Amino acid sequence: MPASATKSLRVAVLADSDTRWKWGALTAERLTPAAAEVRLDGYLLRGRATPTARQLKEVGVRADSLREVTGVEFLREMSEASYDVLVLALVGGGVQAMLHGLRAAWGSGQRPVVVTGYVGVVYEKLADGLLLRHGADLVLANSRHDADRFRAVYEGVGADASAVTEVALPFLGGTPYTGEHEPYTVVFAAQPSVPDNRRDRTYLLNRLIEHARKHPEREVLLKLRSKPGEHTTHIEELPYQKLAQGTDLPANFRLVYGHMGEVLDRTDLLVTVSSTAALEALHRRIPTAVLTDLGIREALGNHHFTGSGCLASWEQLDAGHRPVPDEEWVARQGVAADGLYATAFDAARERIAKLLDRPGGLPPLTPYYTPETAPGYLPGILARHHLGPDGAPLPGAPAADKAPGPVRQIVRRAARGAYRHGVQRVAPVIRRMGEL
Repeated sequence: MPASATKSLRVAVLADSDTRWKWGALTAERLTPAAAEVRLDGYLLRGRATPTARQLKEVGVRADSLREVTGVEFLREMSEASYDVLVLALVGGGVQAMLHGLRAAWGSGQRPVVVTGYVGVVYEKLADGLLLRHGADLVLANSRHDADRFRAVYEGVGADASAVTEVALPFLGGTPYTGEHEPYTVVFAAQPSVPDNRRDRTYLLNRLIEHARKHPEREVLLKLRSKPGEHTTHIEELPYQKLAQGTDLPANFRLVYGHMGEVLDRTDLLVTVSSTAALEALHRRIPTAVLTDLGIREALGNHHFTGSGCLASWEQLDAGHRPVPDEEWVARQGVAADGLYATAFDAARERIAKLLDRPGGLPPLTPYYTPETAPGYLPGILARHHLGPDGAPLPGAPAADKAPGPVRQIVRRAARGAYRHGVQRVAPVIRRMGEL
């Protein structure tokens, strides 16, 4: 057995939203051997989607330490700390910036195994997102379907595809569905930015309310991701709870927050446009419907579910239709409803163990994008994180040389609150005025 399977492991996770923190922390847990003693340190990248205390509590993932940092602060920390595994749970541009920053910070010295991947279904910007993640030791694919696509992209541009490692979504689990509850419960899983306009979101809300009126014997729940003013991975300018204000809601209709796993415990029919919650429900064999009312379109993400057997409209659901998933499609999506989920991370754990035991340590990080291969693209990505073309912090980068003091921390919190208020309330008004 490799030494790394039993020794104490230090793991760090850098995340830029509540959803990615959940994915990163749970992925870290799945990737470390059960016999190992693990210390998990969490870092939240400061930005528009930095999770609030309420969001972190709802995620339900615990860490030995958790603090908010800028990208430059994080790089300074990584140059001084000693970790075995680092999980980058960021948007693609953030991953690319950190890979170059870490390469500059570590040089040819000792470094941890660097892991990255995707929070859920990959239905847009496949090549863009993948090439921005290239350079990590492991690029996790949540299914066999994704692993095949990832390798094809890397090999198609002449990049090393050996980092692609098939796993599964780390937050699957829960009690398998055994039959209808009393009352029968329909849950609509809302998404922050799908659909992205008032007309379509109002339409979905009205259809959900109408379903509750047509079926007074059912409990109909609208599962919300965030409260007004909070941000998740995507900006939500039109929260359903605001659209529902002033609406005469039926007694059997409720808006709910909380952990998705706990909501699924009482769900008899999960309805969504394209949320990853559909995969969580399918994993537990809960009847799942992916809506076609607004079309089957790449912009909505529901095109990913073609062939799943789950596509349906509100008209069909109102009439009592319950979709039956296609077993072959489900198997290829990594939801592992066949019971193989327990072994889904074995290959990744073995790969990490071998890398940790590599004689002489690991070589420097080698992203596909460099100042030579992408001179018109990479510098802009690095500059957004206050890094120069060589990955080193730019002069005047925030907190490049010292940790933030109490006053600076208070100012930052106030600035972030003002930014969120601007995106949530002011920006939509300005856009509407521009449409007049």
